[in-house]
Amino acid sequence: MSNTDGQVSPVGSVTFDGDYATITFSRRIGHPPEDVWSAITDPEQLQGWYMTRATIAGGKGGSIDFISGPSQLRVTGRILSWDPPNLFEHEWKVDPRPELPSGEESLVRWELTREGHETLVTFTFRRLTRRTATGFAPGMHAFLDRLAAQLDRESVPEWTSRVEKVRAYYPPWRQPSSSGNPSEQTKEETGGNRF
Repeated sequence: MSNTDGQVSPVGSVTFDGDYATITFSRRIGHPPEDVWSAITDPEQLQGWYMTRATIAGGKGGSIDFISGPSQLRVTGRILSWDPPNLFEHEWKVDPRPELPSGEESLVRWELTREGHETLVTFTFRRLTRRTATGFAPGMHAFLDRLAAQLDRESVPEWTSRVEKVRAYYPPWRQPSSSGNPSEQTKEETGGNRF
């Protein structure tokens, strides 16, 4: 997001609307949009910074099929917008599993805006359940740090330790009680919902 001086901050925001939430990040990356586009759409590059085995059938109406993150979530969806190297938007669907008991049907949007020799990356993750959003915000923060490092040809930060370092910037994650009743939630002691 931006501060009052117009500078971009690496910290994202989580906004709530009823049962759902949106995660938003704005990052300035010192590479042109074409390089960032490749990093977010090329399966080989995604395997590095996003820890994802990806199949992408590019183009509007195409599809994504990801095995993603440390918990190996299977994510599928249709591509809603495909405008290289400016806009990539897709559905983000996950079937129910223990850490996501209701599954997820969300939307991911990558907007890349050229600013001289750099790119302003606006990442938006919409229509997440509140619980998932609060767990995923620090995880996405860590993934974006990894994206920048990979593009800079620097050592990519270890994801789990990076998540723990940035967790305090985001709302606390709450896991369901052992009964599964969301109204009896307890704060998780060991960390958040993992990608």
